Amino acid sequence: MKDYTKMLPEHTEMYIGEQDLFLEIYEGEVKSERTQKRPPLLFVHGAYTGSWMWSKYIPHFVKDGWRCYVMNYRGHYKSRSVDISRVTFQDYLEDIREVIANCGEKPIIIGFSLGGILCQKVAETADLKGLVLIDSCISKEVNERVPYDILSDDTLGMIVPAPARNEVSSVDESEEDIEFQRKYLSMESSKALLECGCWIRGIKGVSIDNSLITCPTLIIKSVNNQEDDRRGIAEAEHLKGDYAGYWNTTHTGLLVGQRYHEIVAKLLEWLNNIPKESWY
Repeated sequence: MKDYTKMLPEHTEMYIGEQDLFLEIYEGEVKSERTQKRPPLLFVHGAYTGSWMWSKYIPHFVKDGWRCYVMNYRGHYKSRSVDISRVTFQDYLEDIREVIANCGEKPIIIGFSLGGILCQKVAETADLKGLVLIDSCISKEVNERVPYDILSDDTLGMIVPAPARNEVSSVDESEEDIEFQRKYLSMESSKALLECGCWIRGIKGVSIDNSLITCPTLIIKSVNNQEDDRRGIAEAEHLKGDYAGYWNTTHTGLLVGQRYHEIVAKLLEWLNNIPKESWY
């Protein structure tokens, strides 16, 4: 099995804050004065995962001249262990704000899944240079417009075990891609998931005040039916952002699957087309 974390460029590793959050910093290759003046990118992972989930992405952004901050929530990957049964959605918000403070300047934040809804909530109060949501958990407002047809009755318990990923492959993930995830996936906070899990019966979701989010925004969705596409469009309309839906992809495949480079290419194109005057 190829372990993509072992193939990452040289970088700085540190622990920050009272929770000893594990943070990785990758310096982008400086190609011009323009790349020197770019804001940093902050990558925010989803449930069960950690900074390792971005390991296919990071080399591409470093090569294009972006400085990358790749964080881990408390109790995830190499951050200090905590009692995950007590961790809340608010705790993860505090972790993201802690890392933003360590960036030294206003970042563009890129959030996946659970990280996406967390980043939306952070964007209500943080002064950001951009916001990218990759298959984000949807907000209460989007859920009201395009609710899930099938809801889970799972109460989740005190903690949520790591996904088993027993399948051999998927529509866009090879056996190696799935084995890579299986190696690192960990348990998750049920309290955090129950606050934002619109796919669970009785959960309405986290409300996002779109009037407070004024930075450029990009929404990327894994699309396998018309409902997925309508939900992505509704999310983009709510946040007044750009939208890109990728048909016949999986949730995790967007980051570690065989088509991940398509999403990276879209991200780089979008980032490089943000009006530069908005960075200063």
